[in-house]
Amino acid sequence: MSQPENTTTQATALTNHDRKPIHIPGSIQPHGVLLALSTQLEILQVSNNTQVYLGKEPEDLLGKPLSYLLEAQLVEAVKQCLVKKIGSPNAFKVSINTLHRQRDFDAIAHRTEEAVILELEPTDSKSEVSFLGFHALAGEAIAKMQRTSNLVEFLHLVAEEVQKITDFDRVMVYKFDQSGAGSVVSEVKREDLSPYLGLHYPATDIPAQARELYTRCFLRFLPDLTAEPIKLVPTENPTTHQHLDLSYSVLRSFDSCCAEYHQNMGVKALLVISLIQEQKLWGLISCHHLTSKYVSYEVRKMCEFLGQIVSSELAHKISYSEWDYKVKLKSLQSDFLESISQADNFIDALIKPEIRLLDLVSASGAAVCLDNEITLVGATPNIREVRALIEWADIQVNDNLFFTDSLPKLYPEALIFKDTASGLLLLRISKVRRYYILWFRPEVIQTVNWAGNPNESIQTQTDDSLTLSPRKSFEQWQETVRLTSLPWETCELESAIALSNAIVGIVLSKADELAKINLELERSNRELASFAYAASHDLKEPLRGIYNFSTVLLEDYAQVLDDDGIECLQTVVSLSVRMETLINALLRLSQLGHAQLREQATDLNELVTQVIEVFRASRQDSGLVDIRIPRPLPTVQCDRVLVNEVFSNLLGNAFKYNDKPEQWVEIGYLSQEEAGGQGDKGTRGQGDKETGGQEEYNPTQSLIFYVRDNGIGIPQHHLETIFRLFKRLHSQEKYGGGAGAGLAIVKKIVELHNGQIWVESTVGVGSIFYFTLE
Repeated sequence: MSQPENTTTQATALTNHDRKPIHIPGSIQPHGVLLALSTQLEILQVSNNTQVYLGKEPEDLLGKPLSYLLEAQLVEAVKQCLVKKIGSPNAFKVSINTLHRQRDFDAIAHRTEEAVILELEPTDSKSEVSFLGFHALAGEAIAKMQRTSNLVEFLHLVAEEVQKITDFDRVMVYKFDQSGAGSVVSEVKREDLSPYLGLHYPATDIPAQARELYTRCFLRFLPDLTAEPIKLVPTENPTTHQHLDLSYSVLRSFDSCCAEYHQNMGVKALLVISLIQEQKLWGLISCHHLTSKYVSYEVRKMCEFLGQIVSSELAHKISYSEWDYKVKLKSLQSDFLESISQADNFIDALIKPEIRLLDLVSASGAAVCLDNEITLVGATPNIREVRALIEWADIQVNDNLFFTDSLPKLYPEALIFKDTASGLLLLRISKVRRYYILWFRPEVIQTVNWAGNPNESIQTQTDDSLTLSPRKSFEQWQETVRLTSLPWETCELESAIALSNAIVGIVLSKADELAKINLELERSNRELASFAYAASHDLKEPLRGIYNFSTVLLEDYAQVLDDDGIECLQTVVSLSVRMETLINALLRLSQLGHAQLREQATDLNELVTQVIEVFRASRQDSGLVDIRIPRPLPTVQCDRVLVNEVFSNLLGNAFKYNDKPEQWVEIGYLSQEEAGGQGDKGTRGQGDKETGGQEEYNPTQSLIFYVRDNGIGIPQHHLETIFRLFKRLHSQEKYGGGAGAGLAIVKKIVELHNGQIWVESTVGVGSIFYFTLE
């Protein structure tokens, strides 16, 4: 989304506002108590309300060891923070005897660079929420969210489920754009409240410093925005003589500007959950209540966990919604690069047919510049205007790729051709010579609905300085945004970069050898780019979610799990780390092409056993799985990680595409003599000298490995096409879905080992996948 035209004014005020050190306010909210401890757990600072909650004045606690206040086992629980990473909380229940009675608290401890912070919130519950109890509260919401694939429906469901859990008057999903501004993309509210859905908010509403804190601390809770903050005693840490860093504090007080902003909206209580995408702040789940409202620590942790689940699912929903367009660009890119590599005339290959160059990034016009020769395609400025634009880019643009959706704001001369070129994507092919490709997009006049006039936040003081103040009204305020085009999508930028990489060799050199290398690189890059995308899309994002959420449970909820629960979670973490290594190897392989295989002597018995263990751990019905290995497998020279993936994919497919009541899979190998005619289909492999019950590597003989099943079988006319990337023989609803990348990955790995793979199959009887390694 484009910013208002007074972007410079707002940016100045925003910069001033960002300088406010909101992470060191020197005070906390009054619904709890804070103690700052040394690494020896001596009390250095306390909040000035200890008499209210603990029956002790600050002076009675300062300088005392923590054991003065807590029992030995609870002191040990706090001490665990010293070995955790900064900001990682350790939560537990605490009972403290005060002057008149025993009080129960939720204790939350974490460490900073210079101190250990212990926060206590009064609670009526003495017991921890069990893992099963937690799952009962959050499990249904998570299951609902995972069942929907549409991004809009998903975000609305998120707002609904959070509203059910928290019972806040209004729950919104707020999405940031590249400039830091944002908009409400989903909303659930009381019927009598005015809607905020679709309204935009300037970047000044949530300054950069606040956004940065949200990327580190995933939940912020303000139960009463009218409450007076409680100062720390003493104000500074007596050891460091600095203000205490409260970045990760659950009780950190709020800025007066924040309080006034929300009170102007009629809000008295606030709960905010971060949504993180690729380690960046994608958006927020913002919960508003019109009266003060306290939410227990357990419910807040459930909301935080739910937010992390949403963040993980968000990556999949976004990828799913963009999938079709990305596949279209990939297909177009592959055909385009192939024709360029084989063309005698480079410019003709780029611009004929002209629609192909434009479709590559969804542009309406383009200009190809090779030194002084400029060729125009589609709707563009004239030659003179394009030449002047390139001269400006020579001076102002340093990167090989430059893009903007508002060229006239950066290059005022573009006002005269805004109808054809308000958006610019510029690709510099060479820094030595003036080789450029420029794509253009026309102006698209937009009407933006703001939550109040964003300009009212900027106030001029008597000394002409600018300050940021909360605006009084959040009524819809419309602005017409001009001189902007549709924004350039990330996949379009990647498409332009891929084009640059492919044509550099062709443009800069006419040598025969370089031309041959370039042809091979283009072919390899097309396949491997699709290969890397499939691996990261289908494996890496869900895997990262599994690892992160399992780690969250281990770190934050280990106290409420029994030994079996902890062991299960540790197994999940271990398996996800193992799979992460495999995926990284695949992605590295896709980048490096045919090189860098890490070959070593590999005992296939150990490797296949590991594959089977992982497979059984991932299936609830593992007791029914019949996996047969007729004789010991050999030791071969191969890349262990990649061959592990070959067996994993083939084994998984064998059971996945099997509708028999008694399913089985057989894993084995054949010598060339045993294989008979089969040996002609594969390249030369490795041998089979028997010793001690295990086959030993012998380079003088050839082996053919196989994975046989009694599954549904494959029709004869599909025996070759199943190895194509993204090729599926069934709909997504049948046999567990999937992207259709598994066999393409297997084929690529086998070919990297100079081997071959093929299949024999009978529909209704089963399939045998053969492959060789050399």
